[in-house]
Amino acid sequence: MIFSSAFNRLKQGLSRSRTQFNNRISKLFTGSVPLTDELLEEIEEILISADIGVELSIEIIEDLRMNFPLNQVVEMNSVVEFLKSDLMRRMEVKQTTFKAPEKPHVILVVGVNGTGKTTSIGKLAYHYTNQGKSVLLVAGDTFRAAAIEQLEIWSQRSGAELTKKEAADPSAVVYDALQSANQRGIDVVLIDTAGRLHTQKNLMIELDKIQRVVKKVIPSAPHETVLTIDATTGQNGLIQARKFSEVTPVDHLFLTKLDGTAKGGIAIAIHHNLDIPVKYIGIGEQKEDIQDFDAASYVQALFEVNESLSI
Repeated sequence: MIFSSAFNRLKQGLSRSRTQFNNRISKLFTGSVPLTDELLEEIEEILISADIGVELSIEIIEDLRMNFPLNQVVEMNSVVEFLKSDLMRRMEVKQTTFKAPEKPHVILVVGVNGTGKTTSIGKLAYHYTNQGKSVLLVAGDTFRAAAIEQLEIWSQRSGAELTKKEAADPSAVVYDALQSANQRGIDVVLIDTAGRLHTQKNLMIELDKIQRVVKKVIPSAPHETVLTIDATTGQNGLIQARKFSEVTPVDHLFLTKLDGTAKGGIAIAIHHNLDIPVKYIGIGEQKEDIQDFDAASYVQALFEVNESLSI
């Protein structure tokens, strides 16, 4: 299970984060090393630098202190295995499964410019078309011509259809697309929206209008609202997710660009601190580089220590 091709892809995507952790932890364990307060502080610093977060890192170190005798010799692998088990235990939460009561299943994707929002939509489209579902992409970001062009490319890559109208009212584009999806029995509708910050009042008002239009056509929709977060922004991504969720309902997070960061612990920090579950992760630029977030597999891939580093 854990050594499947999906897990290997996850390991590859997290290679920068894992290498950073391996390099730093291995330097602490040279020869016979007693577990001292100084060593615990060093391990805490490594966890914080991986963007797991200060509060959670302190809690984990306290768990280490309670489970390993102070000043006795410890092996690196024993400490790492304890860290992994401790994190997995903390991240065990019941994931909510969202099922649309009818077709189409409508997913509204929101986020700040630069977080990989449109690319994430393309990956989600492939994720569903690969399951044999019909997918309609809706170019609701009419402010940026490049966004429409990018979505068109992703529609071709994923085998999904596309509804677009340049320089049109985004709500009108969404309305027409949902009417068409209803009539044609489309399985999944993915709606792109203009990139925005939670502080941009006009764009947030527009997002609210889009949501009202969606409900006018399909009262039970949107069935999911997904917020994209760039993993390379570290703790800023956590702040962004918290602030964004305060002004618009968010069901799930899509954590992007994990292959481009040496601080992959941000997924753990977000998962631990927010009531919004991380549902999807992006681990590359290709259409296949999307995975459902699984806490156990993620922690295992992030903190797996190479045998060559074992002491």
